[in-house]
Amino acid sequence: MKDKFVLVGVTGGIAAYKAAEVVSRLRKLGADVHVVMTKEAAQFIAPLTLQSLSANPVHVEMFAEPKLWNVEHIALAERAEAAVVAPATANIIAKLAVGLADDLLSTVLLALRSPLFLAPAMNHWMYHHPATQENLKRLRERSVHLIGPAAGFQACGTDGDGRMSEPPEIVEELERFFRGRQLLKGKKALVTAGGTQEPLDPVRYIGNRSSGRMGYAIAQALQEAGAETVLVSGPTSLEPLSQVEHVPVMTALQMRDQVLKRFPETDIVIKAAAVADYRPAVQSEQKIKKQGEGEILHLELIPNPDILAELGRSKTRQVLVGFAAETEELIKHAQDKMLRKNVDLLVANDVTRPGAGFGSPTNIVSFLFPDGRRIDLPQQDKIEIARKLVQEIAVLLGVKGVKEEI
Repeated sequence: MKDKFVLVGVTGGIAAYKAAEVVSRLRKLGADVHVVMTKEAAQFIAPLTLQSLSANPVHVEMFAEPKLWNVEHIALAERAEAAVVAPATANIIAKLAVGLADDLLSTVLLALRSPLFLAPAMNHWMYHHPATQENLKRLRERSVHLIGPAAGFQACGTDGDGRMSEPPEIVEELERFFRGRQLLKGKKALVTAGGTQEPLDPVRYIGNRSSGRMGYAIAQALQEAGAETVLVSGPTSLEPLSQVEHVPVMTALQMRDQVLKRFPETDIVIKAAAVADYRPAVQSEQKIKKQGEGEILHLELIPNPDILAELGRSKTRQVLVGFAAETEELIKHAQDKMLRKNVDLLVANDVTRPGAGFGSPTNIVSFLFPDGRRIDLPQQDKIEIARKLVQEIAVLLGVKGVKEEI
């Protein structure tokens, strides 16, 4: 973590005193630590304490004279390589969930482009309130890292989860993140995501229910691990990812062209897109009109190229990962696909299971390998599955010590 610009946010909770140890530990690891406090946090711990421990000015007031060049909240957000809020109260969590910026800390975090870590700290019942849980769910879907909370006796007299995780655990999580950023440094990765759309006429198409969430999560995890990442995406409602090259396509043929063009120079290819197996033999230049009541419309469909199979036949040094979304006999069909397509790792999921279908923020998957190994993962956020997938890819690439790195 030497010379890494780490932003530490401190909000108004009794656990604010623990921020001093967080700052101290980060500084001992060589990080360049900058603290932003809310006015409420300053009631629990003096800014001077954190200034002395960080050896940098502490930022509290939105309209104070800037301590850095440029508009202060933008300068801090742009320089930060990671940010951690400890403690993260229910209030700051709610602000982040809806994009509210009414003080310096929430404004800085709204402009942040680097990874954000939150260490929730609040009363047990506040933590379990449906509003707080919904806010945390939203933030997880945006790939915010949550550390804790821990369980135990609380200052308010209750006993349960809601306590802020201890400083060593918080700092260890940040260390793990920065180590992980070097995992695939120098590697080029390509991810396909979303569903393709095969036009019938100017207003209709054949498509599927893929949201693209899994593919986008994988692209983010690869970028976090230091890989130069290209995301070839079918139409989705998702925002393009920061520091990931975004290549929009619509049809299977367009996706094939973009993938094959980049394949020779790529080290890692992950085919997470739901590519249409068939397309209309004829695309009407005008809208197809309804013929009348009871009239049956016959469509002639022709097969699309099997992109994954093409890559499997032509790969040389590349690590190739495929996906199998099944509705029955998951492992049997997935193993068959893995061998037929000649992939190095296949991610299998049953889309009929609750928490694993199209559009869900979570997934339930199994990693299958040609040597017979199998890793079954429980239901969890797609970004967490993506990070575990990146770890397994690093193993396949022969990265040393990978199991300890993430």
